[in-house]
Amino acid sequence: MSHLTVDIQWATEARSSVPDDDQLARWAMTGWQQDHDSEVTLRLVDAPESQALNHQYRGKDKPTNVLSFPFESPAGITVPLAGDLVICAPVVEQEAQEQNKTAEAHWAHMVIHGMLHLQGYDHMEDADADIMESLEIRLLAELGYNNPYETEESEPHS
Repeated sequence: MSHLTVDIQWATEARSSVPDDDQLARWAMTGWQQDHDSEVTLRLVDAPESQALNHQYRGKDKPTNVLSFPFESPAGITVPLAGDLVICAPVVEQEAQEQNKTAEAHWAHMVIHGMLHLQGYDHMEDADADIMESLEIRLLAELGYNNPYETEESEPHS
């Protein structure tokens, strides 16, 4: 069984509504599907930082729930880093309310979703989305959470 080190950076005013470090780390470890040890940084931010990064890296001038930055090591260098996840606390909280989900369940989903992106999963094509969503559903069920795609209000996020 592989080990994942989770470094958490708090850069949000919404600290009281965000799950604690242990929960965040547990969800990240559940999302780690590789057979080698690695490290990930989870950075929890507010809307302005999320919007700036989303604009810079994706050309979208609005905050978003989670941004994934996989680590790309230089040729010939092997470093056990998965990458960075930037999660916008206010967006996750708002989405949970809009989708009639508990904040905790939506946080778990966003962490796992981001972890899968760091490992190369995506949802750009329908077939890839089916694979990624099935894995998310299974991992969340292992943690005791419902299928995040079942409710009528719930739509896959961009």
